Amino acid sequence: MRPSVSLVRSVQRVTRRSYSSEAVPERKVAVLGAAGGIGQPLSLLMKLNPLVSHLSLYDIAGTPGVAADVSHINTRSEVKGYAGEDQLAQALEGADVVIIPAGVPRKPGMTRDDLFNINAGIVKGLTAAIAKYCPNALINMISNPVNSTVPIAAEVLKKAGKYDDKRLFGVTTLDVVRAKTFYAGKANVNVAEVNVPVVGGHAGITILPLFSQATPTANLPHDVIKALTKRTQDGGTEVVEAKAGKGSATLSMAYAGALFADACLKGLNGVPDVVECSFVQSSVTELPFFASKVRLGRNGVEEVLGLGNLSDFEKEGLESLKPELKASIEKGIKFANQN
Repeated sequence: MRPSVSLVRSVQRVTRRSYSSEAVPERKVAVLGAAGGIGQPLSLLMKLNPLVSHLSLYDIAGTPGVAADVSHINTRSEVKGYAGEDQLAQALEGADVVIIPAGVPRKPGMTRDDLFNINAGIVKGLTAAIAKYCPNALINMISNPVNSTVPIAAEVLKKAGKYDDKRLFGVTTLDVVRAKTFYAGKANVNVAEVNVPVVGGHAGITILPLFSQATPTANLPHDVIKALTKRTQDGGTEVVEAKAGKGSATLSMAYAGALFADACLKGLNGVPDVVECSFVQSSVTELPFFASKVRLGRNGVEEVLGLGNLSDFEKEGLESLKPELKASIEKGIKFANQN
């Protein structure tokens, strides 16, 4: 069946508008860990983003093939693939946004804490390179455990004299994506219109979805809210178990990572009122880092927004998560300062 003329023209108008480079600044995005389970679909999604003019794909191995594959897609960005430590500098130079999904994924029975020893070392090395080759880039940290890897990155940047708390983000967008999806299903509302802030951290009970602030509002009973909270907290485990040991949340994480990177790019380009939740240096709690609603701008974090009014259940959850989150942050700081 042939599409209608009006549909074709509509698509053409949208395409011209989306991919016109006249008013869109040149932006380089680097993906570190681009050949991995998250990295490959994330690279695809960033290639589709019209705000990206240069897409730099880096991994220890396998990146030239991923880059060649993605480069054939007829969108704005020029794609280059880099493999091996000797090409990391080239991959990073001039980057505006660096997304880090590098590291090992979760396997059945593993907690995010189990990933620590491997991923912590990877993050430490990559952050040192960022400090050297693109210190002004916005860093989007996906590598788990985010509650520890973000503090590690902060300490590495401080040692290099390059730390800017406005430019370091732990990507917690997947928690928001899950909370929106699960809430929409129970509230029977259009998921595209749903917004649910998620604060705290990015593991287990440190993930605190604020369903009392969800829009559109729905008077869901307490037992449903409690179940939705638990499911949001255990979303990663749900996927690991469903994949029966053959993978973790790669596709949904890539989608969430692409959403957050897009928000960062819009902020850099001066789009007003770009607000996303992210694990950043905290100004709303006594903890050094905390996931909060953040307004993004030309320099990264423009404003860390307050928690707002919490339900009694959420207040209880907030107090419960603090000791675990504090321990994870301290673990990251200790690791970064070991040598």
